[in-house]
Amino acid sequence: MLATARLQLQHLPAHLARDSWPGQLTILEGALRRLDALDKQWQQTRAQLPADAAPGTEAYVDALDEHHAECWSYLDDWACQGRVILDINTATQEHARTLRQNTVVSHLPSTPETPPKPTAAHRGRA
Repeated sequence: MLATARLQLQHLPAHLARDSWPGQLTILEGALRRLDALDKQWQQTRAQLPADAAPGTEAYVDALDEHHAECWSYLDDWACQGRVILDINTATQEHARTLRQNTVVSHLPSTPETPPKPTAAHRGRA
């Protein structure tokens, strides 16, 4: 989604994009990288827990609480900034719709003029 939004933003005319959008995408990309790293760290932490530290045990819950605490600010970034992906997509769709409408209008045949009324010479009378 982030890569698509970044690509869409690059192709939007400047007057349709908000100045804040590139920065918001950068925040989301950084948060996602950090969440991925924290997930790998959590997988390692789980693997190092004692064998009897199953979900629901104090050791497991304590480790999970710590993991969640570390993730919280990055999830908050997504909660606060994630809407930008939808905003960019909406702007892209509206721009595409406008381009299609303009293309259809520019390719419509012009209204034919009213043909001249036939004269006697045109009707075979001379």
